[in-house]
Amino acid sequence: MTRMLAALVLTFAPISLAAQAPADYGPVSADVAEIPYPHPVSVFPFVLYGKDVKMAYMDVKPTGTPNGQTVVLLHGFNFFGEAWAGTIDVLTREGFRVIVPDQIGFGRSSKPLIPYTFNDMAHNTRRLLQSLGVDRAAIVGHSMGGMLASRFAMLYPTVTTHLVLVNQIGLTDARPGRAPHYLDDAYRADSNGALANRSYEQVRATITRYFVTWKPEYEKYVRIHWGWTQHPDWAWFSKVRGALAQMLTAETVVYDWQHIKSKALVIGGAKDTPQYPEQARHVAESIPGAQLELIDNIGHVPQFEAPEIFYPKLVAFLKTPR
Repeated sequence: MTRMLAALVLTFAPISLAAQAPADYGPVSADVAEIPYPHPVSVFPFVLYGKDVKMAYMDVKPTGTPNGQTVVLLHGFNFFGEAWAGTIDVLTREGFRVIVPDQIGFGRSSKPLIPYTFNDMAHNTRRLLQSLGVDRAAIVGHSMGGMLASRFAMLYPTVTTHLVLVNQIGLTDARPGRAPHYLDDAYRADSNGALANRSYEQVRATITRYFVTWKPEYEKYVRIHWGWTQHPDWAWFSKVRGALAQMLTAETVVYDWQHIKSKALVIGGAKDTPQYPEQARHVAESIPGAQLELIDNIGHVPQFEAPEIFYPKLVAFLKTPR
């Protein structure tokens, strides 16, 4: 069996390595100016590590009968606020006010080369909400956004009415045995396909691995990630991405869960990774009173792959009493 698998790898490897980006996949700037957002984008200016920065965000009013509740949507590492378009539409029709920030380092927000931490991201998000007059909100985080949502709920229990972790990453403590390295090593171009020198196949695999069933509308994110590497911005943006990537393994939120006091829902596609169902169950057991919902035959982004299943569960949970 091992030899058979090796043969398959050898058979298909030349095809994979020969794959090229489509000719119309042009450069994409670091601030994704070429990618339309579903709603108007505002900016919240403040000072971070002595640098003037701007946090981009969408603040979308209810289109249905207002219910007086606010939901904050926190994006993942390989996405930004635009990816929540469908979720915004569903929640605003249900009467929720929806606030969707691009974290510093992502989307249309500033991208300084600084140490990135979940504490800072949570604090930045809290400051944004204060500037908008929001004292309490439901916090929904996807992927890396789930790590941030965990930290936010732990740090700001009186602000967080509901917590939803959608296919959160960082489900184990990745620090033991992982030697620290300088930021330079995180983006250095080398023969192993480091961040600054990724091939089209590596870029494409970053996105396709998220899905059980591929659909044409997901291709947009392959185009964005490949386009970044083709833009002059990439010379410095790759450094920022390297700094952000360091945060994922330099920090952990596994010890935050036991301190979360808000109502919580752990939800995700069961085919995200082989370990995800067991790890998600552990998260739900670690957060006092948390609910667990696993969606069969769905991968890392259930709001894309199974909206007909994901959204009813999300809305039902968010409408439960605080």
